[in-house]
Amino acid sequence: MECISVFDMLKIGIGPSSSHTLGPWRAAECFIKELKDSNDFNNVQKVTVGLYGSLSLTGKGHATDYAIILGLSGADPETIPVETISKKIEAVKSTGTLYFNNEKAVDFDFETAITFHKNFLPFHANGLTFTAFTQSDKITSTFYSIGGGFVIKEDSDNAQKNFEIKCTFPYPIEKGTELLQYCQTLDKSISEVVLENEKSIRSETDIDTELKRIWDVMLECMYTGCHTEGTLPGGLNVRRRAFDMHQKLKGTSPYSNPVEWIYAIRDTEVKFRQIIKWVSCFALAVNEVNASLGRVVTAPTNGSAGVIPAVLMYYLVIENHDGNFEDIKQFLLVAGEIGSIFKKGATISAAMGGCQAEIGVSSAMAAGALCELLGGTPEQVLIAAEIAMEHHLGLTCDPIGGLVQVPCIERNAMGAIKAINAAELALDTDPENTQVPLDKVVATMWETAKDMNTKYKETSEGGLAVGVNLTDC
Repeated sequence: MECISVFDMLKIGIGPSSSHTLGPWRAAECFIKELKDSNDFNNVQKVTVGLYGSLSLTGKGHATDYAIILGLSGADPETIPVETISKKIEAVKSTGTLYFNNEKAVDFDFETAITFHKNFLPFHANGLTFTAFTQSDKITSTFYSIGGGFVIKEDSDNAQKNFEIKCTFPYPIEKGTELLQYCQTLDKSISEVVLENEKSIRSETDIDTELKRIWDVMLECMYTGCHTEGTLPGGLNVRRRAFDMHQKLKGTSPYSNPVEWIYAIRDTEVKFRQIIKWVSCFALAVNEVNASLGRVVTAPTNGSAGVIPAVLMYYLVIENHDGNFEDIKQFLLVAGEIGSIFKKGATISAAMGGCQAEIGVSSAMAAGALCELLGGTPEQVLIAAEIAMEHHLGLTCDPIGGLVQVPCIERNAMGAIKAINAAELALDTDPENTQVPLDKVVATMWETAKDMNTKYKETSEGGLAVGVNLTDC
């Protein structure tokens, strides 16, 4: 069984896509490690990369080429100053040279070093192959970016070798029924069971530190998006909307940083219609930052990064003005576990399952987490997750221009609203009378994914992507 930590599901990285940006970035790091382990790194004179399937079809819109260059250059997606990205890319373009792992110069012609192949490799829709050339040899390695920043390696001995660690959790969980059994046996909430698993691989102090860091990035992302105006890059001329929405919603309480901003919003008199607008504003803000190569948290992917922070922010500024870090911790633990159940039983990759695998899963994660914070039982938490996914089944991924903008940004707002609705419905549901268990909707989502036409799976070959001309935007 896979041992998937909350911190595997909630990763800090650069937008706009976890599968097309963060995954290839991490794959580049893995390739460098392979070369160092085999003592070939110092002999490399040139590097080329081949992108396949969805990585090729929407790679330029998703900045896959940029991510690969940054990964090969030794930059860390969690810490790289985002304002330096364009300068680093331009330096490679202008010189035809890449500083491999920031250690040595190698040949890298931006126009020819990365090749876009429309054919799909056998194992997964997101395939990429790295080739390093020495004076007398070439070394090739193939990886698959399987969604959420997860990377799988292909080699001659094991075509599906996985870099994830084998399960060492005291309470291994693959299905919702197993999670509920642990909750009943141990007389614990879902967040408490998940915490026990996390404590088996790191101290609670480290857990708290990392969860705080994740929330800080989420909050900073919402704050930045709400305070940045203009047009998103990429050619669609999409105007940032979070700024204008925030200007209309905000009150008069002063603030100068993200934490003070929370209290300022709490001081604002929020009417019913404004609740929906605030939640939408938070979600749009995150994904506008994501679309502009900003730093976000995969939740479970970059393209769906706005749902979870928007719903958590809703709880803190609307539902519970006394909410604190313990509430944030509880929310993220539950959300991460629900996401891992979907990853194990289905997929979190839009290239494999359409947008139901991203927005649908993020909405389910947020719904379940909110339900527990609002007092839901473990059974009701899973009902909330099921309801949220049930109403995203079949959602296609058809990004216009291959960009994570239209309809992706708005879908985060819709997913957040559905999550809140699902949590409220679950709280009023008797678990004895529920017709569809979470495990059933996970299995149904995977069957739907397999039945879905490939052109609706992040290829920009169907739906809105071909129904709307770029000149119309």
